[in-house]
Amino acid sequence: MAQTSQTSTSALKPSENCWQIARADRLRVIVDAADYFKAAKEVMLKARKTIFLVGWDFDTRIGFEPDDGTIDGPNKLGDFLSWLVARNDTLEIRLLRWDLAAVASAFRGSLPLIVKNWLTDDRLTLRLDAAHPPGSTHHAKIILIDDSVAFCGGIDMTAGRWDTREHLDDDPRRTLPGGGIAPPWHDVTTAVDGPVALAIGELVRDRWERATKEKLPPADHTSDLWPAHLEPGLTDVDVAISRTFPDWNDNPEVREIESLYLTLIAEARQTLYFETQYFASRRIAEALAERLRDPEGPEVVIVMPETADGWLEAKAMDSARAKLINLIRSADRHDRFRICYPVTTGRNPIYIHAKVTIADNRFLRVGSSNLNNRSMGFDTECDLVVDAVNAKDETAARRAITDIRDDLICEHLDVSRDQFRQALAHASGKLTNALDTLISDRGRSLVPLSTRNLSKDESVLVENELTDPETASDGFGTRLILGLGKITGLLPR
Repeated sequence: MAQTSQTSTSALKPSENCWQIARADRLRVIVDAADYFKAAKEVMLKARKTIFLVGWDFDTRIGFEPDDGTIDGPNKLGDFLSWLVARNDTLEIRLLRWDLAAVASAFRGSLPLIVKNWLTDDRLTLRLDAAHPPGSTHHAKIILIDDSVAFCGGIDMTAGRWDTREHLDDDPRRTLPGGGIAPPWHDVTTAVDGPVALAIGELVRDRWERATKEKLPPADHTSDLWPAHLEPGLTDVDVAISRTFPDWNDNPEVREIESLYLTLIAEARQTLYFETQYFASRRIAEALAERLRDPEGPEVVIVMPETADGWLEAKAMDSARAKLINLIRSADRHDRFRICYPVTTGRNPIYIHAKVTIADNRFLRVGSSNLNNRSMGFDTECDLVVDAVNAKDETAARRAITDIRDDLICEHLDVSRDQFRQALAHASGKLTNALDTLISDRGRSLVPLSTRNLSKDESVLVENELTDPETASDGFGTRLILGLGKITGLLPR
Protein backbone atom coordinates (compact mmCIF):
# COMPACT_ATOMS: atom_id res chain seq x y z
CA MET A 1 0.00 0.00 0.00
CA ALA A 2 1.08 3.55 -0.65
CA GLN A 3 1.98 5.75 2.28
CA THR A 4 -1.26 7.01 3.83
CA SER A 5 -2.28 9.55 6.38
CA GLN A 6 -5.58 10.57 7.91
CA THR A 7 -6.81 12.75 10.74
CA SER A 8 -9.36 11.51 13.25
CA THR A 9 -11.84 14.22 12.24
CA SER A 10 -12.01 13.29 8.56
CA ALA A 11 -15.30 12.06 7.10
CA LEU A 12 -13.36 9.96 4.59
CA LYS A 13 -13.03 6.37 5.79
CA PRO A 14 -11.09 3.67 3.90
CA SER A 15 -13.19 0.56 3.21
CA GLU A 16 -16.35 2.66 3.59
CA ASN A 17 -16.41 5.63 1.21
CA CYS A 18 -12.91 5.37 -0.23
CA TRP A 19 -10.24 2.80 -0.99
CA GLN A 20 -7.23 4.54 0.51
CA ILE A 21 -5.98 8.01 1.38
CA ALA A 22 -2.57 9.29 0.34
CA ARG A 23 -0.81 12.62 0.44
CA ALA A 24 -0.63 14.83 -2.66
CA ASP A 25 2.35 17.13 -2.77
CA ARG A 26 0.44 19.15 -5.39
CA LEU A 27 -3.08 19.03 -6.78
CA ARG A 28 -4.54 21.08 -9.58
CA VAL A 29 -8.07 21.05 -10.94
CA ILE A 30 -7.83 21.42 -14.72
CA VAL A 31 -10.89 22.81 -16.47
CA ASP A 32 -11.50 21.79 -20.09
CA ALA A 33 -9.39 19.70 -22.40
CA ALA A 34 -7.34 22.47 -24.02
CA ASP A 35 -5.32 22.86 -20.84
CA TYR A 36 -5.48 19.14 -19.97
CA PHE A 37 -4.14 17.87 -23.29
CA LYS A 38 -1.28 20.37 -23.15
CA ALA A 39 -0.34 19.46 -19.56
CA ALA A 40 -0.54 15.72 -20.23
CA LYS A 41 1.73 16.01 -23.26
CA GLU A 42 4.24 18.09 -21.29
CA VAL A 43 4.47 15.45 -18.55
CA MET A 44 4.60 12.50 -20.96
CA LEU A 45 7.59 14.14 -22.64
CA LYS A 46 9.46 13.81 -19.34
CA ALA A 47 8.63 10.12 -18.83
CA ARG A 48 11.61 7.86 -18.21
CA LYS A 49 10.12 4.38 -17.80
CA THR A 50 6.33 4.02 -17.83
CA ILE A 51 3.19 5.68 -19.12
CA PHE A 52 -0.27 4.21 -18.56
CA LEU A 53 -3.35 5.51 -20.35
CA VAL A 54 -6.54 3.98 -18.93
CA GLY A 55 -9.85 5.13 -20.30
CA TRP A 56 -13.24 4.72 -21.83
CA ASP A 57 -11.86 5.65 -25.24
CA PHE A 58 -8.77 6.99 -26.99
CA ASP A 59 -8.59 8.39 -30.51
CA THR A 60 -5.06 8.47 -31.92
CA ARG A 61 -6.06 11.06 -34.54
CA ILE A 62 -6.70 13.90 -32.08
CA GLY A 63 -4.26 16.76 -31.74
CA PHE A 64 -2.97 18.03 -28.42
CA GLU A 65 -2.98 21.62 -29.67
CA PRO A 66 -5.25 22.48 -32.63
CA ASP A 67 -3.29 25.68 -33.19
CA ASP A 68 0.42 25.57 -33.93
CA GLY A 69 2.02 23.23 -31.41
CA THR A 70 4.04 24.85 -28.65
CA ILE A 71 5.39 21.61 -27.12
CA ASP A 72 8.00 19.28 -28.63
CA GLY A 73 6.96 16.15 -30.47
CA PRO A 74 4.22 15.25 -32.97
CA ASN A 75 0.87 16.87 -32.34
CA LYS A 76 -1.31 13.79 -33.00
CA LEU A 77 -1.74 11.41 -30.06
CA GLY A 78 -0.84 8.21 -31.95
CA ASP A 79 2.19 9.71 -33.67
CA PHE A 80 3.34 11.21 -30.38
CA LEU A 81 3.21 7.89 -28.48
CA SER A 82 5.15 6.13 -31.25
CA TRP A 83 7.70 8.95 -31.27
CA LEU A 84 8.15 8.72 -27.49
CA VAL A 85 9.12 5.04 -27.49
CA ALA A 86 11.36 5.53 -30.52
CA ARG A 87 13.38 8.23 -28.76
CA ASN A 88 13.62 6.49 -25.37
CA ASP A 89 14.60 2.82 -25.37
CA THR A 90 13.76 2.43 -21.65
CA LEU A 91 10.17 3.68 -21.96
CA GLU A 92 7.11 1.42 -22.00
CA ILE A 93 3.64 2.77 -22.82
CA ARG A 94 0.50 0.78 -22.05
CA LEU A 95 -3.02 1.73 -23.13
CA LEU A 96 -6.02 0.02 -21.55
CA ARG A 97 -9.30 0.75 -23.26
CA TRP A 98 -12.88 -0.42 -22.84
CA ASP A 99 -13.47 -3.15 -25.42
CA LEU A 100 -16.77 -1.88 -26.86
CA ALA A 101 -15.32 1.60 -27.35
CA ALA A 102 -12.82 -0.02 -29.69
CA VAL A 103 -15.64 -1.50 -31.75
CA ALA A 104 -17.16 1.95 -32.05
CA SER A 105 -13.75 3.28 -33.13
CA ALA A 106 -13.69 0.90 -36.07
CA PHE A 107 -16.84 2.59 -37.34
CA ARG A 108 -15.27 6.03 -36.79
CA GLY A 109 -12.10 5.08 -38.62
CA SER A 110 -9.65 5.44 -35.74
CA LEU A 111 -9.01 1.80 -34.79
CA PRO A 112 -6.68 1.00 -37.75
CA LEU A 113 -4.47 3.90 -36.70
CA ILE A 114 -4.26 2.56 -33.17
CA VAL A 115 -3.28 -0.89 -34.44
CA LYS A 116 -0.71 0.62 -36.77
CA ASN A 117 0.87 2.64 -33.95
CA TRP A 118 0.77 -0.30 -31.57
CA LEU A 119 2.68 -2.53 -33.97
CA THR A 120 5.54 -0.11 -34.51
CA ASP A 121 7.22 -1.08 -31.22
CA ASP A 122 6.73 -3.87 -28.70
CA ARG A 123 7.04 -1.28 -25.93
CA LEU A 124 3.81 0.42 -27.06
CA THR A 125 1.00 -1.90 -26.04
CA LEU A 126 -2.75 -1.62 -26.45
CA ARG A 127 -5.10 -3.95 -24.59
CA LEU A 128 -8.90 -4.00 -24.80
CA ASP A 129 -10.51 -4.43 -21.41
CA ALA A 130 -13.40 -6.91 -21.50
CA ALA A 131 -13.29 -7.67 -17.76
CA HIS A 132 -16.80 -6.39 -17.05
CA PRO A 133 -20.38 -7.66 -16.96
CA PRO A 134 -22.54 -7.48 -20.10
CA GLY A 135 -23.55 -3.87 -20.63
CA SER A 136 -21.05 -2.44 -18.16
CA THR A 137 -18.39 0.07 -19.19
CA HIS A 138 -14.90 0.87 -17.97
CA HIS A 139 -15.49 4.55 -17.38
CA ALA A 140 -12.48 5.75 -15.33
CA LYS A 141 -10.11 8.16 -17.11
CA ILE A 142 -6.50 8.06 -15.86
CA ILE A 143 -3.06 8.88 -17.23
CA LEU A 144 -0.10 7.89 -15.03
CA ILE A 145 3.48 8.87 -15.81
CA ASP A 146 6.38 7.16 -13.97
CA ASP A 147 4.10 6.81 -10.93
CA SER A 148 5.07 10.43 -10.30
CA VAL A 149 2.21 12.44 -11.83
CA ALA A 150 -1.34 11.21 -12.38
CA PHE A 151 -4.25 12.81 -14.20
CA CYS A 152 -7.64 11.56 -13.02
CA GLY A 153 -11.07 12.97 -13.74
CA GLY A 154 -13.74 13.15 -16.41
CA ILE A 155 -11.85 13.97 -19.61
CA ASP A 156 -11.37 11.28 -22.26
CA MET A 157 -8.44 11.73 -24.63
CA THR A 158 -10.66 11.24 -27.65
CA ALA A 159 -12.48 13.17 -30.38
CA GLY A 160 -14.96 15.88 -29.49
CA ARG A 161 -13.47 16.67 -26.08
CA TRP A 162 -11.09 19.53 -26.87
CA ASP A 163 -12.44 22.96 -25.99
CA THR A 164 -11.35 26.13 -24.24
CA ARG A 165 -13.05 27.83 -21.33
CA GLU A 166 -14.47 30.41 -23.73
CA HIS A 167 -16.72 27.73 -25.31
CA LEU A 168 -17.13 29.68 -28.53
CA ASP A 169 -20.22 29.01 -30.63
CA ASP A 170 -18.36 27.95 -33.78
CA ASP A 171 -14.72 27.27 -33.03
CA PRO A 172 -12.86 25.71 -35.99
CA ARG A 173 -10.30 24.37 -33.53
CA ARG A 174 -12.99 21.87 -32.46
CA THR A 175 -12.96 20.27 -35.91
CA LEU A 176 -13.35 16.50 -35.57
CA PRO A 177 -10.85 14.10 -37.18
CA GLY A 178 -13.52 12.95 -39.62
CA GLY A 179 -14.76 16.48 -40.37
CA GLY A 180 -17.38 18.72 -38.82
CA ILE A 181 -17.13 20.89 -35.73
CA ALA A 182 -17.85 19.44 -32.30
CA PRO A 183 -20.26 21.34 -30.04
CA PRO A 184 -19.00 23.29 -27.00
CA TRP A 185 -17.87 20.84 -24.32
CA HIS A 186 -17.17 21.53 -20.62
CA ASP A 187 -15.06 19.02 -18.69
CA VAL A 188 -12.83 18.76 -15.60
CA THR A 189 -9.92 16.59 -14.46
CA THR A 190 -7.15 16.77 -11.86
CA ALA A 191 -3.38 16.53 -11.81
CA VAL A 192 -1.71 15.14 -8.66
CA ASP A 193 1.77 14.11 -7.61
CA GLY A 194 3.41 12.63 -4.54
CA PRO A 195 2.30 9.47 -2.68
CA VAL A 196 -1.20 9.63 -4.16
CA ALA A 197 0.30 9.04 -7.61
CA LEU A 198 1.86 5.82 -6.27
CA ALA A 199 -1.56 4.78 -4.95
CA ILE A 200 -3.14 5.44 -8.34
CA GLY A 201 -0.35 3.28 -9.78
CA GLU A 202 -1.62 0.38 -7.63
CA LEU A 203 -5.12 0.91 -8.98
CA VAL A 204 -3.94 1.05 -12.59
CA ARG A 205 -1.85 -2.12 -12.29
CA ASP A 206 -4.77 -3.90 -10.70
CA ARG A 207 -6.96 -2.92 -13.66
CA TRP A 208 -4.25 -4.07 -16.07
CA GLU A 209 -3.99 -7.45 -14.35
CA ARG A 210 -7.77 -7.95 -14.34
CA ALA A 211 -7.90 -7.22 -18.06
CA THR A 212 -4.76 -9.01 -19.27
CA LYS A 213 -3.82 -11.49 -16.48
CA GLU A 214 -0.37 -9.85 -16.58
CA LYS A 215 0.95 -8.81 -13.18
CA LEU A 216 3.24 -5.81 -13.42
CA PRO A 217 5.77 -4.93 -10.72
CA PRO A 218 5.30 -1.72 -8.74
CA ALA A 219 7.31 1.30 -9.76
CA ASP A 220 10.84 1.46 -8.40
CA HIS A 221 11.33 5.11 -9.26
CA THR A 222 9.67 8.49 -8.95
CA SER A 223 10.81 11.93 -9.95
CA ASP A 224 9.52 15.50 -10.12
CA LEU A 225 7.65 15.67 -13.44
CA TRP A 226 5.15 18.39 -12.55
CA PRO A 227 4.44 20.60 -15.62
CA ALA A 228 6.16 23.96 -15.30
CA HIS A 229 3.16 26.04 -16.41
CA LEU A 230 0.65 24.34 -14.08
CA GLU A 231 0.25 26.21 -10.81
CA PRO A 232 -1.02 23.86 -8.06
CA GLY A 233 -4.28 24.84 -6.41
CA LEU A 234 -3.72 22.72 -3.29
CA THR A 235 -0.47 21.55 -1.73
CA ASP A 236 0.44 19.02 0.95
CA VAL A 237 -3.08 17.66 1.23
CA ASP A 238 -4.50 14.16 1.68
CA VAL A 239 -6.47 12.79 -1.27
CA ALA A 240 -8.90 9.90 -1.02
CA ILE A 241 -9.37 7.52 -3.95
CA SER A 242 -12.93 6.21 -4.28
CA ARG A 243 -13.96 3.48 -6.70
CA THR A 244 -16.87 1.67 -8.26
CA PHE A 245 -16.38 -1.89 -9.48
CA PRO A 246 -19.20 -4.20 -10.59
CA ASP A 247 -19.56 -7.74 -9.26
CA TRP A 248 -17.77 -9.76 -11.92
CA ASN A 249 -16.06 -13.16 -11.88
CA ASP A 250 -14.05 -13.37 -8.65
CA ASN A 251 -14.06 -9.60 -8.07
CA PRO A 252 -16.68 -8.38 -5.58
CA GLU A 253 -18.77 -5.28 -6.12
CA VAL A 254 -17.24 -2.03 -4.79
CA ARG A 255 -19.60 0.89 -4.05
CA GLU A 256 -17.25 3.38 -2.38
CA ILE A 257 -18.37 6.21 -4.66
CA GLU A 258 -22.03 5.84 -3.77
CA SER A 259 -21.10 5.90 -0.08
CA LEU A 260 -18.92 8.95 -0.76
CA TYR A 261 -21.79 10.89 -2.34
CA LEU A 262 -24.05 10.09 0.61
CA THR A 263 -21.30 11.23 3.01
CA LEU A 264 -20.82 14.55 1.21
CA ILE A 265 -24.57 15.19 1.14
CA ALA A 266 -24.89 14.39 4.85
CA GLU A 267 -21.85 16.46 5.87
CA ALA A 268 -22.69 19.64 3.91
CA ARG A 269 -23.86 22.54 6.03
CA GLN A 270 -24.11 25.54 3.65
CA THR A 271 -23.85 24.51 -0.02
CA LEU A 272 -23.65 21.50 -2.29
CA TYR A 273 -22.44 22.28 -5.81
CA PHE A 274 -22.53 19.57 -8.48
CA GLU A 275 -21.46 19.34 -12.10
CA THR A 276 -22.66 16.10 -13.66
CA GLN A 277 -23.46 14.66 -17.06
CA TYR A 278 -26.48 12.75 -15.71
CA PHE A 279 -28.85 12.99 -12.78
CA ALA A 280 -30.69 9.67 -12.51
CA SER A 281 -29.87 8.06 -9.16
CA ARG A 282 -32.95 7.84 -6.95
CA ARG A 283 -30.84 7.09 -3.87
CA ILE A 284 -28.88 10.31 -4.36
CA ALA A 285 -32.02 12.30 -5.15
CA GLU A 286 -33.74 11.07 -2.00
CA ALA A 287 -30.70 12.01 0.10
CA LEU A 288 -30.77 15.52 -1.40
CA ALA A 289 -34.51 15.79 -0.83
CA GLU A 290 -34.06 14.87 2.83
CA ARG A 291 -31.50 17.65 3.31
CA LEU A 292 -33.73 20.17 1.50
CA ARG A 293 -36.66 19.38 3.80
CA ASP A 294 -34.47 20.26 6.78
CA PRO A 295 -34.82 23.98 7.65
CA GLU A 296 -31.10 23.99 8.49
CA GLY A 297 -30.01 22.01 5.44
CA PRO A 298 -27.68 23.19 2.65
CA GLU A 299 -28.43 24.86 -0.64
CA VAL A 300 -28.12 22.52 -3.63
CA VAL A 301 -26.98 23.69 -7.08
CA ILE A 302 -26.64 21.26 -10.01
CA VAL A 303 -25.12 22.24 -13.37
CA MET A 304 -25.61 19.69 -16.15
CA PRO A 305 -26.42 19.46 -19.87
CA GLU A 306 -29.72 20.69 -21.27
CA THR A 307 -30.27 17.19 -22.61
CA ALA A 308 -28.36 13.93 -22.91
CA ASP A 309 -26.45 13.23 -26.12
CA GLY A 310 -28.18 10.64 -28.32
CA TRP A 311 -31.82 9.71 -28.89
CA LEU A 312 -32.13 6.66 -26.64
CA GLU A 313 -29.95 8.22 -23.94
CA ALA A 314 -32.03 11.39 -23.98
CA LYS A 315 -35.28 9.42 -23.77
CA ALA A 316 -34.13 7.36 -20.78
CA MET A 317 -31.76 9.65 -18.86
CA ASP A 318 -33.66 12.91 -19.37
CA SER A 319 -36.87 11.16 -18.35
CA ALA A 320 -35.26 9.85 -15.16
CA ARG A 321 -33.90 13.34 -14.49
CA ALA A 322 -37.34 14.92 -14.89
CA LYS A 323 -38.83 12.46 -12.42
CA LEU A 324 -36.12 13.12 -9.83
CA ILE A 325 -36.26 16.90 -10.27
CA ASN A 326 -39.98 16.76 -9.53
CA LEU A 327 -39.23 14.67 -6.44
CA ILE A 328 -36.64 17.16 -5.20
CA ARG A 329 -38.69 20.25 -5.96
CA SER A 330 -41.58 18.85 -3.97
CA ALA A 331 -39.16 18.54 -1.03
CA ASP A 332 -37.64 22.02 -1.52
CA ARG A 333 -39.80 23.73 1.08
CA HIS A 334 -37.25 26.46 1.75
CA ASP A 335 -36.35 27.39 -1.87
CA ARG A 336 -32.76 26.17 -1.74
CA PHE A 337 -32.56 24.09 -4.96
CA ARG A 338 -31.42 25.20 -8.41
CA ILE A 339 -30.65 23.07 -11.47
CA CYS A 340 -29.31 24.77 -14.60
CA TYR A 341 -27.49 24.24 -17.88
CA PRO A 342 -24.93 26.61 -19.47
CA VAL A 343 -25.25 28.31 -22.85
CA THR A 344 -22.83 30.08 -25.16
CA THR A 345 -22.89 33.72 -26.19
CA GLY A 346 -25.23 32.67 -29.01
CA ARG A 347 -27.43 30.82 -26.47
CA ASN A 348 -26.43 27.38 -27.73
CA PRO A 349 -26.17 24.73 -25.01
CA ILE A 350 -22.72 23.81 -23.68
CA TYR A 351 -22.48 20.09 -23.04
CA ILE A 352 -21.52 19.28 -19.44
CA HIS A 353 -19.32 16.19 -19.18
CA ALA A 354 -17.63 17.26 -15.91
CA LYS A 355 -18.12 15.26 -12.73
CA VAL A 356 -17.51 17.58 -9.76
CA THR A 357 -18.87 17.89 -6.22
CA ILE A 358 -17.96 20.71 -3.85
CA ALA A 359 -19.51 20.66 -0.37
CA ASP A 360 -19.16 23.91 1.55
CA ASN A 361 -15.52 25.01 1.55
CA ARG A 362 -14.47 21.62 2.87
CA PHE A 363 -14.89 18.81 0.32
CA LEU A 364 -13.74 18.67 -3.30
CA ARG A 365 -14.51 15.65 -5.49
CA VAL A 366 -13.46 15.28 -9.13
CA GLY A 367 -13.67 12.03 -11.02
CA SER A 368 -15.39 9.92 -13.64
CA SER A 369 -18.66 9.15 -11.83
CA ASN A 370 -22.00 10.76 -12.55
CA LEU A 371 -25.14 11.04 -10.43
CA ASN A 372 -26.67 8.01 -12.13
CA ASN A 373 -27.18 4.37 -11.19
CA ARG A 374 -24.43 2.98 -13.41
CA SER A 375 -21.78 4.98 -11.61
CA MET A 376 -22.83 3.58 -8.24
CA GLY A 377 -22.41 -0.14 -8.88
CA PHE A 378 -22.33 -1.18 -12.53
CA ASP A 379 -19.50 0.66 -14.30
CA THR A 380 -15.85 1.01 -13.34
CA GLU A 381 -15.21 4.49 -11.90
CA CYS A 382 -12.45 6.38 -10.10
CA ASP A 383 -12.89 9.64 -8.16
CA LEU A 384 -10.44 11.74 -6.14
CA VAL A 385 -11.69 13.67 -3.12
CA VAL A 386 -10.16 16.14 -0.68
CA ASP A 387 -11.38 16.84 2.85
CA ALA A 388 -9.85 20.18 3.86
CA VAL A 389 -9.45 19.07 7.46
CA ASN A 390 -6.71 16.72 6.21
CA ALA A 391 -4.63 19.50 4.68
CA LYS A 392 -1.45 20.68 6.32
CA ASP A 393 -2.89 24.20 6.09
CA GLU A 394 -6.65 23.76 6.52
CA THR A 395 -7.44 27.45 6.09
CA ALA A 396 -5.57 27.62 2.79
CA ALA A 397 -7.26 24.41 1.59
CA ARG A 398 -10.72 25.76 2.37
CA ARG A 399 -9.90 28.96 0.53
CA ALA A 400 -8.66 26.98 -2.49
CA ILE A 401 -11.80 24.81 -2.60
CA THR A 402 -14.00 27.92 -2.48
CA ASP A 403 -11.93 29.45 -5.29
CA ILE A 404 -12.45 26.35 -7.46
CA ARG A 405 -16.22 26.46 -6.98
CA ASP A 406 -16.42 30.20 -7.64
CA ASP A 407 -14.19 29.87 -10.70
CA LEU A 408 -16.51 27.25 -12.22
CA ILE A 409 -19.63 29.29 -11.50
CA CYS A 410 -18.08 32.45 -12.92
CA GLU A 411 -17.19 30.58 -16.11
CA HIS A 412 -20.79 29.43 -16.57
CA LEU A 413 -22.26 32.85 -15.79
CA ASP A 414 -19.58 34.75 -17.75
CA VAL A 415 -18.99 37.14 -14.86
CA SER A 416 -15.85 38.23 -13.04
CA ARG A 417 -14.89 36.90 -9.63
CA ASP A 418 -15.58 40.36 -8.16
CA GLN A 419 -19.06 40.48 -9.72
CA PHE A 420 -19.91 37.06 -8.35
CA ARG A 421 -18.64 37.74 -4.85
CA GLN A 422 -20.42 41.08 -4.72
CA ALA A 423 -23.66 39.33 -5.68
CA LEU A 424 -22.99 36.68 -3.05
CA ALA A 425 -22.40 39.35 -0.41
CA HIS A 426 -25.62 41.17 -1.35
CA ALA A 427 -27.42 37.83 -1.05
CA SER A 428 -26.03 37.40 2.49
CA GLY A 429 -23.95 34.44 1.33
CA LYS A 430 -26.89 32.55 -0.22
CA LEU A 431 -25.59 30.93 -3.40
CA THR A 432 -29.03 30.34 -4.94
CA ASN A 433 -30.02 33.99 -4.45
CA ALA A 434 -26.75 35.16 -6.01
CA LEU A 435 -27.38 32.91 -9.01
CA ASP A 436 -30.90 34.30 -9.40
CA THR A 437 -29.41 37.80 -9.53
CA LEU A 438 -26.67 36.97 -12.04
CA ILE A 439 -28.45 34.63 -14.46
CA SER A 440 -29.14 36.49 -17.70
CA ASP A 441 -31.56 35.79 -20.54
CA ARG A 442 -29.04 37.20 -23.01
CA GLY A 443 -25.61 36.02 -24.04
CA ARG A 444 -23.58 33.44 -22.18
CA SER A 445 -25.10 32.38 -18.88
CA LEU A 446 -26.87 29.61 -17.00
CA VAL A 447 -30.44 28.67 -17.86
CA PRO A 448 -32.78 27.07 -15.29
CA LEU A 449 -33.95 23.59 -16.27
CA SER A 450 -37.72 23.36 -16.42
CA THR A 451 -39.73 20.41 -15.14
CA ARG A 452 -42.38 18.53 -17.08
CA ASN A 453 -44.67 15.55 -16.76
CA LEU A 454 -43.49 12.26 -18.26
CA SER A 455 -45.19 10.58 -21.19
CA LYS A 456 -46.16 6.91 -20.91
CA ASP A 457 -43.21 5.61 -22.94
CA GLU A 458 -40.77 7.76 -20.93
CA SER A 459 -42.10 6.34 -17.67
CA VAL A 460 -41.46 2.82 -18.94
CA LEU A 461 -37.84 3.67 -19.83
CA VAL A 462 -37.26 5.21 -16.41
CA GLU A 463 -38.54 2.19 -14.53
CA ASN A 464 -36.98 -0.71 -16.48
CA GLU A 465 -33.31 0.29 -15.90
CA LEU A 466 -32.44 -0.63 -19.49
CA THR A 467 -29.86 2.08 -20.04
CA ASP A 468 -29.00 2.90 -16.43
CA PRO A 469 -28.69 -0.37 -14.49
CA GLU A 470 -27.42 -0.24 -10.92
CA THR A 471 -25.87 -3.71 -10.64
CA ALA A 472 -24.54 -6.48 -12.88
CA SER A 473 -27.80 -8.42 -12.55
CA ASP A 474 -29.83 -5.36 -13.64
CA GLY A 475 -27.60 -4.98 -16.70
CA PHE A 476 -27.89 -8.56 -17.99
CA GLY A 477 -28.49 -8.65 -21.73
CA THR A 478 -27.88 -4.95 -22.40
CA ARG A 479 -24.34 -5.22 -23.78
CA LEU A 480 -25.42 -5.54 -27.41
CA ILE A 481 -27.97 -2.72 -27.06
CA LEU A 482 -25.43 -0.39 -25.51
CA GLY A 483 -22.70 -1.36 -27.94
CA LEU A 484 -24.89 -0.71 -30.95
CA GLY A 485 -26.05 2.52 -29.38
CA LYS A 486 -22.49 3.76 -28.97
CA ILE A 487 -21.59 2.77 -32.51
CA THR A 488 -24.60 4.30 -34.21
CA GLY A 489 -24.62 7.46 -32.14
CA LEU A 490 -27.83 6.72 -30.23
CA LEU A 491 -25.82 6.88 -27.01
CA PRO A 492 -23.03 9.37 -26.21
CA ARG A 493 -19.42 8.49 -26.90
